[in-house]
Amino acid sequence: MKKLVLLISSVTGLVIFLASSTIHPSEKGIGDEFSYRLQDTLNPYQKANELCFSCHGQRVYKYQNENLGRTVKSSMCDERIIDRKLFYESNHRSFMCVDCHSDGYRTFPHPGELRMEQKFNCIDCHGGDPAFEEYKFELIEEEYIKSSHFRLEEEGFSCWSCHNPHTYKTVTRQGGDISRTIMYSNAICLDCHANNDRFMLLSNGKETNLISKHEWLPYQRAHMRNVRCLECHADVTDTILVPHYIKTKEEAVKGCNECHSKNSLLMASLYRYKATEERKTKGFLNAVILNQSYVIGANRNEFLDTLSLILSGFGILIISVHIFFRILYSKRKTGGTKNVSVS
Repeated sequence: MKKLVLLISSVTGLVIFLASSTIHPSEKGIGDEFSYRLQDTLNPYQKANELCFSCHGQRVYKYQNENLGRTVKSSMCDERIIDRKLFYESNHRSFMCVDCHSDGYRTFPHPGELRMEQKFNCIDCHGGDPAFEEYKFELIEEEYIKSSHFRLEEEGFSCWSCHNPHTYKTVTRQGGDISRTIMYSNAICLDCHANNDRFMLLSNGKETNLISKHEWLPYQRAHMRNVRCLECHADVTDTILVPHYIKTKEEAVKGCNECHSKNSLLMASLYRYKATEERKTKGFLNAVILNQSYVIGANRNEFLDTLSLILSGFGILIISVHIFFRILYSKRKTGGTKNVSVS
């Protein structure tokens, strides 16, 4: 039902857009300058979206000021700039801008009251939809409600505080290079926790220093480069690929055994999807032999330990048999020589 409403809204919006004569900046030649970027997208509304990108796609934009009777240049604030390339690479690349934003934004200047409208959350579109069942949005919502982030909603925190709707894309489920997943995930956290201008909006003006906060952590740089913030700061389970139950700092993992053990947390989250995919493509044996848990997760791999012991034992056995027969042959040769009479 939600999909049908969204489709009708999109089609209606497109018709209105094509039929209307709304005065908007830079209408002439919309999309020409960036057509090479848009041709490969799957978005049928890319021309319509350029009506928004003509202003929000760059730092300086132009518009026709009817009061002054001339074209005016103005600067777009950083938070309102949307990168076209990143948008058309994101999960929402097939959307029309007004699928999520009010139709009122078709009019320029935009009515001021539109800023007060409540924004959609992830669950508003993805909740209860069988097409997204594998992502478990309902469980993610349950985890989020228990997290320390949810307590900040009255201060302005929302899904979009971490997942920018214009640029967010799935990385963890793509498998491949784990370091890329780690970097992408940690960048989401650092965008707030390492940016005091954003962090102070939700921390009553308090600043933070991640380096000093993690002074207790041995090999700090190596840890931050090789594991996600989530491994220590979220309730990691094998139910949801990316945990959303962010714990308080007092509850964060500070032990070694949680990761450097046979039942490593990393194998329940960070490496789980990759291991599953590798078993599909490379087979169970190769996935076991090549998995990176030997390096970052568990300190030992029992399969490799057993295999190395078998090979070592087999090698020792061959050497022992060889030595035995050499000694036996040597004794027989010496005995035979003594029995030969010399005339």
